[in-house]
This record gives sequence, C-alpha cells and structure tokens, in this order.
Amino acid sequence: MEIYTKTGDTGETSLVGGTRVSKSDAKIEAYGTVDELNSSLGVIASLDVHYSDFIKSIQHKLFNIGSVLAAEEDLSFELPDIALSDISLLEQEIDRLNKSLPKLKNFILPGGSVLSAHTHVSRCICRRAERRVVILGDAKYGTHIKYLNRLSDYLFILSREFLRIEGKEEVIWRKD
Repeated sequence: MEIYTKTGDTGETSLVGGTRVSKSDAKIEAYGTVDELNSSLGVIASLDVHYSDFIKSIQHKLFNIGSVLAAEEDLSFELPDIALSDISLLEQEIDRLNKSLPKLKNFILPGGSVLSAHTHVSRCICRRAERRVVILGDAKYGTHIKYLNRLSDYLFILSREFLRIEGKEEVIWRKD
C-alpha cells in the first residue's frame, strides 16, 4: 500500500464512507485534534511505568471517538464507539487517585516534572478537542463531549499524581 495517494493535494479529504470535504471542515478539525490528543498520550504512556496500561486503554477509546467523528452521516455499517461506562471508569479512577493527593488549596501551574508537564499539555489538547466537538453542534456527540470533559479532569489529577510519585512539589501560582 502506498502511503501517499495524492487525493488530498487540492485541500480535500474523504470522510469514512467516501464523502469528500475540505480539510478545513469542522469535522476534520475535531477528529484531527482528537488524534493530536491521542499522540500526546502516547508520549505519556511511553514515559510512565505506573499508568501506561490505563492510558493505552484511553488511546483506544480516543481512536473510537475519532473514527465516529471522521464518518459521514449515514454509514451502512457501525463503527466502534464509546459508552457511558467508559466515562464511569474515568470517574472511578479520578476518585481513586484523588484520595492519595493533598487537598488542593491553590491554583497550580503546569510543570514540576517532565511527566507532569506533558500530562498538562495533553489536558490542554483534550480541552481543545472537546471545544472542537462542541462546535459540531450535534447531539449524537454528547457522550464524546462528556468523555473528553472527564478525561481532562483525569489528566489534571494524573499530573498531580505523577508529582506525588516522583516526590516533587506542585508549582503554586503566585500573583506577582
């Protein structure tokens, strides 16, 4: 299989199902940002030994979301998707990790360690992906929006967990 098809050389691409759209289409921007998030999580998974399996499971869910976002409206087949139970799983993991973290009394800045900083970058990309899906304005993406919203919460908690594991301090925001 050739990696280059030249079919996108004029600024268009195909949705799953074959419909051609501009590469500036909101759907392309949404699934492209989910792909960027997935790639950034790959960096975290490759650096981390504690949560890499869970992060990889999230990557699979993001690929499912991306495939649904990349599809035209009326496909003749079903794509893998996510479920409300996937959101519940994130919530359970947030609650579990949060129990071992100090109570948050201040705003914290991204950083403190390379792994924590990468996790904050992923959190920001996740928020952007969520905004891009919201822009689509389609109720059928409601579960995807909830998943991305909860995932950004998980990534915030995970960034704090990485600092705890590494024995490093959170960077407290100061108004100076």
